[in-house]
Amino acid sequence: MFKLIPAWALAALLSALTLQAHAAVEVRGVKFADTATVAGQTLQLNGAGVRVKVIIDVYAAGLYVGKRDASAPALLSQPGAKSMQIVLLRDLTGEDFADAMIKGFHKNNTDTDVARFQPRLDELRKTMVSFGTVKKGTAIQLNLVPGSGIRTLVDGAQKGADIQGEDFYAALLKIWLGAKPVDDDLKAGLLNAK
Repeated sequence: MFKLIPAWALAALLSALTLQAHAAVEVRGVKFADTATVAGQTLQLNGAGVRVKVIIDVYAAGLYVGKRDASAPALLSQPGAKSMQIVLLRDLTGEDFADAMIKGFHKNNTDTDVARFQPRLDELRKTMVSFGTVKKGTAIQLNLVPGSGIRTLVDGAQKGADIQGEDFYAALLKIWLGAKPVDDDLKAGLLNAK
């Protein structure tokens, strides 16, 4: 009636399930590891997706947090290190990238918040404009480093100074997770809701 599974077969099955649960996520050929490290803290991949404008794939993105959650408000208020990792799927200028982010920032934050964060937003824009032309395949990380602020990395090298504020990082994440995200499908992917 019931057949016992040999121990070796059970071990192989459990190993395969474990590998599958911790495998990297691939989006448009870009692989996002299941974990990332920021400021010595291991973060979990919450989700990943692609930013599409009209019909053009612009970038693939993955969101890393301390504790996975499918709720945007919970992720925005989650304390500690975080990382938004973006890999370009086409060539862009730093200015185009910055302008698109600022447009998304304005759509998802109140006028009061925009005014409050304007000096830091200007600083982030200045850092991004300094990228010059950014080629397809370039990896951009916006990391929240507790005690230091937002650290921008391009292909692993820091660009610009850290920008203070966990509150500013939460406001920045609204570009992708807010009520009017830059891309609804990307938001669903970042929330692992797809």
